[in-house]
Amino acid sequence: MALRIGDEAPDFEADTTEGRIRFHDWIGDGWAVLFSHPKDFTPVCTTELGYMAKIKPEFDSRNVKVIGLSVDPVDSHSEWFKDIEETQGYAPNYPLIGDADYNVSKLYEMLPAETEGDPLERTPADNQTVRNVVVVGPDKKVKLILAYPMTTGRNFDEVLRVIDSLQLTANHKVATPVNWQQGDDVIIAGSVSDDAARETYPDGWESPKPYIRIVPQPR
Repeated sequence: MALRIGDEAPDFEADTTEGRIRFHDWIGDGWAVLFSHPKDFTPVCTTELGYMAKIKPEFDSRNVKVIGLSVDPVDSHSEWFKDIEETQGYAPNYPLIGDADYNVSKLYEMLPAETEGDPLERTPADNQTVRNVVVVGPDKKVKLILAYPMTTGRNFDEVLRVIDSLQLTANHKVATPVNWQQGDDVIIAGSVSDDAARETYPDGWESPKPYIRIVPQPR
């Protein structure tokens, strides 16, 4: 059965570049981003890991922890980090999971359950489905799943934008429209009655159509 938004994020224990963790305990009472990589020393992933290190303070400010995964052992990750710093100007400042037994990749359904063998003998093409981004909320539920092809670098600025929306809509009964950015107007959720909306938004709202009720972003 496929992992879906709203499912509990599979818990696991794993070795990382910052020691052994249990995922749910590591998340604590905040948010988390898990992003996965098919192999160490792959060029597109090298750029991604460096950029994530550069913008990690943006995630920190939103109470979001960042953790990566690659289907190689932890000691290989440590060597890769040197290349990342040399080529991108930033070394990863967040843990990277060593998934040499494929446990996490299988739990998150990025690799088939029957996958086995020495990870160092597998090619990036063998692991090409391990190119995902999963956002997990404080309730340990999956809030976002993105899957990318090997040839396309991920847009972590977009992940930040989605997290802004997820955190806003978790605290207020609103939805965010197309291309929404922090501070833009929002839409009152369809589950909110007009009477309840009038109580929450006494100044009223714009209604270009009866089913669309637009208000300024709640503070």
